[in-house]
Amino acid sequence: MKQYRTASTVNRAIIFIFFCLVSLFVMYPLVYTVAAAFAPGNNIADISIVPFGNGFSLKHFKHLFTETPYGRWFLNTLQIATVTTIVTIFVASLSAYVFSRFRFPFKKSMLLSLLILQIFPSFVGMVAIYVILLRIGGLDTLWGLELVYVAGNVPYNTWMVKSYMDTISKSLDEAARMDGAGHFRIWWQITMPIARPIITFLGISSFTGPWMDFIFPKMVLRSLDKQTIALGLFSFVTDKKNEFTNFAAGSLLIAIPFVIFFVATQKTMMMSMGAAGVKE
Repeated sequence: MKQYRTASTVNRAIIFIFFCLVSLFVMYPLVYTVAAAFAPGNNIADISIVPFGNGFSLKHFKHLFTETPYGRWFLNTLQIATVTTIVTIFVASLSAYVFSRFRFPFKKSMLLSLLILQIFPSFVGMVAIYVILLRIGGLDTLWGLELVYVAGNVPYNTWMVKSYMDTISKSLDEAARMDGAGHFRIWWQITMPIARPIITFLGISSFTGPWMDFIFPKMVLRSLDKQTIALGLFSFVTDKKNEFTNFAAGSLLIAIPFVIFFVATQKTMMMSMGAAGVKE
């Protein structure tokens, strides 16, 4: 019995040490980046491997907002991500409702085509996207980039939301229709609240993509005042520059919208999930 307890204690200690090492390995890059954002130096070689070993300073954040157009980059990215999210939710959810609730010719073919569009990577169509934006005057404009993101988000998200809406009982639609409600009102006031969990996930994924993307902004945007955060931050760590601490400070500020969004929607997301578990 004593040997069993000793072996159990040893196993627990090994597991505890293992998870501590894994946590340290995962968290160290994040902690190091946070420490670099507040480090006094500019070069990565001047930063201590021990987090906050060089002291504490706010000069990099001051530099971002006084000597660079970081504020403009932030607002541009926020506008692109917000517009993309709103339009994607509206178009994808309304399209999903149509595919889920109506029967019409070529319905299966159209759904299959939406799925096939996602097989090909977005890079395949970059030349065509560039030419289309050039023809319609969308190059070096924020609305042109928003159009690219919405067009890329709608096909798969329509399929995903449609699969969720298929699980919602159609008896709710029939009851509302008997009370005189139209299709648009049924979609907005009945289907959308019940589908809130998948809509919330759709909003998060639609916002995250444009916020973090680098490839398409690099292709579409040219002017300095039209750049996004990803393009602006990349200019700090090029071959001619090595401003890692400014890059770290700017990267740290990127997380602010996600923290605000999570805090604001955490309760709503939990309530939505609970309501989804008891729907008929």
